[in-house]
Amino acid sequence: MARKQCEFQLIRYVPDPVKNEFVNIGVLLRASGGEQSDLRLTRDWGRVRCLDPDADTQMLEALEIEIGHRLRDEAGELRPGVIQPVLARLEDTLSNGLQITESKAYLAESFVAGLEELMRLYVDPPRRERSQRRSGRGALVTAMRMRFEEAGVWTLMRKQIAAADYTKRGDPLRIDCGYRFNGTVRMFQAVSLDADADAVKALAFSAPELRKGVERLEEAKLQLTAIVEPIREPAGDELDEDRIARYDYARETMEDYDIRMLTSSDLPRVAETARRELRA
Repeated sequence: MARKQCEFQLIRYVPDPVKNEFVNIGVLLRASGGEQSDLRLTRDWGRVRCLDPDADTQMLEALEIEIGHRLRDEAGELRPGVIQPVLARLEDTLSNGLQITESKAYLAESFVAGLEELMRLYVDPPRRERSQRRSGRGALVTAMRMRFEEAGVWTLMRKQIAAADYTKRGDPLRIDCGYRFNGTVRMFQAVSLDADADAVKALAFSAPELRKGVERLEEAKLQLTAIVEPIREPAGDELDEDRIARYDYARETMEDYDIRMLTSSDLPRVAETARRELRA
């Protein structure tokens, strides 16, 4: 099978240009004919936070969404003169915080396969198995994104939804992702009961105003879902009374505020529902 001729550039995070320490965080891949172009950033920000604990990863994820929309809007028109504003937007971000490498030629088996291979080679190389699993809200967010990507709907969903758009100015809450299907807006928020039990109260506090705002502005009903860790992990950890109490409190609180509570084990089913609804 003839390989597809492409060009790629690496996106690097460089918090201190003097030290010139960097982490590869993404790949910009373009078909040489200009008919396809895509930006993919890492889903695991652990190496970035090791280099810069104050890194604004939410901003970086928002940047990926913005650039991705531009590339899709300009599909089929990505001549050199058209792609330059996209590159300039990347270069302007975080002042000197991001760097883009020189373009290199690449022969890909297919565009999608090539993007995945470049991510494995330069950005997310396989890690040796670690005894301590990744945990907390970051693990739940990563699991959500992975399942929605596998279902082919991640790019069709809204991300980092500002609650202030529906509640009151200054509300700091951002909902991880969501989409609209017919007369219902479905929103999903990762809530780690192991790492931050107070997040339950924060989500519950905003839920009533968020629901009213969706009904007022979207003329739709809101289905708000919290994704939490399973109460019993696959490793078979013994359940202690404190953990059971946290889960009982979370379940009762969310029921009181009409928030659906699911675990990360339910994500394949959630993603399949999104695939049916968004690809219908």
